Amino acid sequence: MNNFFFYKDSNFLINFKKFLRSREQTNNKVVETVSRVLNDVKVNKDSAVLKYTRKFDNINLEDVGLYYKPNEIRESIDNSSPKDRDAIELSISRIQEFHEKQMPSNLNWKDDLGIELGWVWKPIDRVGVYVPGGKASYPSSAIMNIVPAKVAGVSDIILASPSANGIYNPLMLYASFSMGIKKILRVGGAQAIAALAFGTESIKKVNKITGPGNEYVAEAKRQVFGKVGIDSVAGPSEVLLICDKSMPEKIAAIDLLAQSEHDENAQSILITNDKEYALRVEKEIENYLKNLKRREVASLSWNKFGAIVIVPDFKKSIEVSNLIAPEHLQLCFENAEKYLNFIKNAGSVFLGYWSPEAMGDYITGSNHVLPTNGTAKFSSSLSVFDFMKRVSVTRVNEKGFKRLGPSVVRLADSEGLQAHSLSVSERLKGLK
Repeated sequence: MNNFFFYKDSNFLINFKKFLRSREQTNNKVVETVSRVLNDVKVNKDSAVLKYTRKFDNINLEDVGLYYKPNEIRESIDNSSPKDRDAIELSISRIQEFHEKQMPSNLNWKDDLGIELGWVWKPIDRVGVYVPGGKASYPSSAIMNIVPAKVAGVSDIILASPSANGIYNPLMLYASFSMGIKKILRVGGAQAIAALAFGTESIKKVNKITGPGNEYVAEAKRQVFGKVGIDSVAGPSEVLLICDKSMPEKIAAIDLLAQSEHDENAQSILITNDKEYALRVEKEIENYLKNLKRREVASLSWNKFGAIVIVPDFKKSIEVSNLIAPEHLQLCFENAEKYLNFIKNAGSVFLGYWSPEAMGDYITGSNHVLPTNGTAKFSSSLSVFDFMKRVSVTRVNEKGFKRLGPSVVRLADSEGLQAHSLSVSERLKGLK
C-alpha cells in the first residue's frame, strides 16, 4: 500500500505528520455554500428551509410537513422488528446508566473568612440534536445525543434528520420516540443547522446544537458557533489499532474496515511491531473488500487515508498514538492496560480482543460522539456536561468584605477601572 511507514526511518515524523494533515484541507466551496444557506435561512426562515430541502433532498415539505407526523412514528414502531426494538431498548438503558454516573454535584463551602462560595449545575433549556440521514441513518446517533441531554435535565429537545427522496430509517424514529422526543424535523444539511440556530416561523431557536453530520453540517455548526453552543466540529470517523500477531489477521482487518466503511474520508491506521504480520493483515483487508456491502466507500477510505506503521515496541507505539490523538484507540496485545497511564490523547480506548470499537458504537454505555482530527488533544466525548452549565455562587459577609476590599480597590485602580474601585471603597467607608 502507499501509506506504509517505518518508525525507524529518519524522516518518519516529517512524512507521517504530513500524511495526517492530508485530511485537514479546507474546502472553500463548502464554506461559501454553507454561508449562503445560513444567511438565507436567517432572513427568509421557513421559505428558505423549504427551498433547500427541495433542492438537496428532493422533498417538498409543503406536502409532507416539516415534522414527522404521529402516524408516521406509529407506523415506524409497528413495522420495526421486535428484536431490533429490544436491541435499541437495551442500548438506551446501558447508555443511560453510564451517563447517570457522570452527573455532577452542586457544592458550597465557607472559607476561613466566612465567605460562602460554590456552584450549582443547571441544564441547558433547549437543545437541537442532528442525526445524519444521507449515506446512512443512525439510530445509535440519536441515542448517543438524546440520552445525555435527558439525563442532564434538558426539558426541550428537537431532533433534525433528513429524509432524502422520502427515505428514512424507521428505527431512528422509534429510538427517538422511545426517549420521549415528540418533535422530529425531516430537515437536514446546513439549512437544518441554520433553522435550529436562528429559528424560523415553525422552528424555535435552540441554545445548543449537537450531533454528527457531513462536511456541510460540520461547517454550518462551525459558522453558527457563538450564536448557539455546539458540541464540536466533528470530522470523519477514525480508528487506531495497536496490536501484535496475537491478534488474528482477519479480526484486525475487519476492525480497521469497520471505520473505513463509515465514509470515504474516514481513517483507519494499524500500528504493529511485525512487518510480515502487517502484510498479512493488509491481504485480509483486500479479501474483505471484495464482498463488503459498502466496499466502494471502504476501499476509497482505506486506499487514500488508511495506513500501516511499523513501530519496534508498544511504548513507542503509544507515543505515535499520542501524536495522532485518535477518535478510537484499540489496544490488542497482552497486558495492554499497563499502557493506559502513557495515553494522553484519545477519544475512547478499547482494551483487548473482546472490545472492538463497534461495541462502543452501540451498546457498552460510553458515548460514541468523540473528538476527531486530533482534537482529542483538548476535548472529550459527548457527556452530560455538554448539556449543563455551571453557575458560580458567592456570598461575602462584612468581615470578609473588610479584609478583602482594600485589595480589590488597589487592583481596580491599577487597571484604571474607577467604578469598580468605588463600588468597593464606598462600602468600605461605611465600615470605618
